[in-house]
Amino acid sequence: MASEHHPWWGPARVPFLLLTPACMALGVAWSAWQLAQQGQSLNALDALLCVLGALAAHVAVNALNEHHDFRSGLDQRTHRTPFSGGSGVLPAYPSLAPVAWAMGWGALLFTVLTGLYFVVSRPALLWDLAPLGLVGVAVVVSYTPWLTRHPWLCLMAPGLGFGPLMLLGTEVVLKGAMSWQGLALSVLPFCLANNLLLLNQFPDVAADQSVGRRTLPVLLGRVGSVPVLGLQYGLAFGAVLLGLALGWWPAATGLAVLGLPLAVRAWQRAQAHADDLPGLQPAMALNVAVNLISPVLAALGLVLSI
Repeated sequence: MASEHHPWWGPARVPFLLLTPACMALGVAWSAWQLAQQGQSLNALDALLCVLGALAAHVAVNALNEHHDFRSGLDQRTHRTPFSGGSGVLPAYPSLAPVAWAMGWGALLFTVLTGLYFVVSRPALLWDLAPLGLVGVAVVVSYTPWLTRHPWLCLMAPGLGFGPLMLLGTEVVLKGAMSWQGLALSVLPFCLANNLLLLNQFPDVAADQSVGRRTLPVLLGRVGSVPVLGLQYGLAFGAVLLGLALGWWPAATGLAVLGLPLAVRAWQRAQAHADDLPGLQPAMALNVAVNLISPVLAALGLVLSI
């Protein structure tokens, strides 16, 4: 939650922004490892701009979501936890609603300008980078007003942003082209980010229903959504192991699998406490840990292999 001394920044949901550098670490490390195999080095400035552009996109979707949820009345109905329910800043400080709106669109503009910089400075990137950028902007703009009304699209939207869009976009900028191996590696953050939002939707089922949202827990129920959680954990770590078996990335990338025991424990806890919201919070904490630790460990393995 935002500090009461700096509520204006609350709509950015600062604690949740840690997910972006964790996922971007994987994209940058993957590109650096590939470049090293070709005897080339990473452009650190381009890497930094990629991270800042991705971070701005995350701020944009958070702030626009906060603004929309405040205007719809959802903020006043949610059961807020450390992991879900928004920052709570706008219900406490309604005058900051225009700030949240401006923050969201301003951050999105920064992301778009970052992408345009890369395309203008290197026109050859246009046909790879532009489709990724357009999909990314569409996800940011449509997530709260439209995607949350479509359960399976809502499930996959966060993973699309933190997985393929971030990793492949970074690969295009830093290496010059995307790869099938990069797409396969992006399955790890794709599935984990999907699970992060999925489990965080459990406490908000009644509130989401009241404003017309149709998240997966609304559609299937909390208990019915737990198998989807387990399936995505399996796909995330299975993709890493498959890539290792096929020689797509170095063996040290398997460090990511150290996050698997946490994922298993999170799934077990969610299965046992799906409808017990206080008892569910440890599962939500473990889910956050898996999302932050696993891509960073994979990135560390790639860097150690250079």
